[in-house]
Amino acid sequence: MQLPPQRQGKGQETSDACVDSSGRRAESGRNPGGDSLFCFPIYGASAQIIQHTCPLYTTMCDVPVRVHRALLIVGTLLGWVCLLPVTVQGQDGPSSETALVIHGGAGSLSADEMSDDREEAYRSALRTALQEGNAVLRDGGSALDAVQAAITTMEADTLFNAARGAVRTSEGAVELDAAIMDGATRNAGALTGVQTVKHPIRLARAIMEDSYHVMFAQEGAEAFAEQQGLELVENEYFITAARRSGEEKAPADPPAAQEEDEKYGTVGAVALDAAGNLAAGTSTGGISDKEFGRVGDSPIVGAGTYAHNASCAVSATGQGEFFIRGVAAHSVASRMRFGDRPLGEAAQRTIDEIEELGGVGGVIALDRDGNIATPFSTGGMFRAYVAPDGTTAVRIFDAAAEE
Repeated sequence: MQLPPQRQGKGQETSDACVDSSGRRAESGRNPGGDSLFCFPIYGASAQIIQHTCPLYTTMCDVPVRVHRALLIVGTLLGWVCLLPVTVQGQDGPSSETALVIHGGAGSLSADEMSDDREEAYRSALRTALQEGNAVLRDGGSALDAVQAAITTMEADTLFNAARGAVRTSEGAVELDAAIMDGATRNAGALTGVQTVKHPIRLARAIMEDSYHVMFAQEGAEAFAEQQGLELVENEYFITAARRSGEEKAPADPPAAQEEDEKYGTVGAVALDAAGNLAAGTSTGGISDKEFGRVGDSPIVGAGTYAHNASCAVSATGQGEFFIRGVAAHSVASRMRFGDRPLGEAAQRTIDEIEELGGVGGVIALDRDGNIATPFSTGGMFRAYVAPDGTTAVRIFDAAAEE
């Protein structure tokens, strides 16, 4: 192949010849073996220098062009193979790995006191919610979509204290709270005290994306839900026969940490998507027999729900009053961001602080590197996760006790 002639500079003499291995010049870019990819215009004064100082060049001029082309292809492929690891290691962008952590509440749970059927029912419900959320991430969906999918699944399951299956207030009705937060933008949506919204987490998402505001309460939240075309139901839809009969009655407000049947069935999820973004969401029916107008930590950004790509995503469950006072979810993030603490230490120290205040509960937390933390100070916490490496776990009691 003959390349375009080079621009001739002042005092320079050009030649279209190649120098072969015997010192001859192959005119018009050809040598005795045929066209050569290595034959290109050579300045006359340089030809002799190349002949004596570049034996590789002169040798290559004698090689047929088909060999040159093969060598060029092989060299290119080897170059890519050698450069690829360097290129990958030098990338500063987020990993394509994803992760999802969910919880279904914490409480005074005991492996000895829970029946096998009951335990399997909870494990199955957690597994289903985890699969729904993880399917979104596997399909390239966002962390927000995964959080919403997992929580929506648990809101429809009567085992949990969120939406259908939620506990009743002192007035015999169900009032629901929820929040969701985007770690990439720190935009958030929250609601409290709704009685007819079938899936509160969807309303929280709508408030975040379609409203200038962050939180709506009671009638205002109901009106916005109707405006957005979300599915509404009668309050009776949320009350199951078991809740009505008192078979699954949660403790009254304020609950004592020593109560044997203490359980907080709040549900939540935190996710990391392929773009490296975090999200968190929480949904709850509050605590049984709560007084009129009571608001827990779940819908409060920074207390029961928080997400920020610079630190982590957190969803809490437990005695909401103490999580509000400890600003628990944001406390985990602050310990990481400003205290330079690893996720596990930050989450555990936060739960320790809640205990020092007099409260119990737990958090699920996830950072942008895919690290997972699920500390709790109760007898157990319904939880499950899919780690970045694909490892899946469903837990209820202390992890060591379940091995």
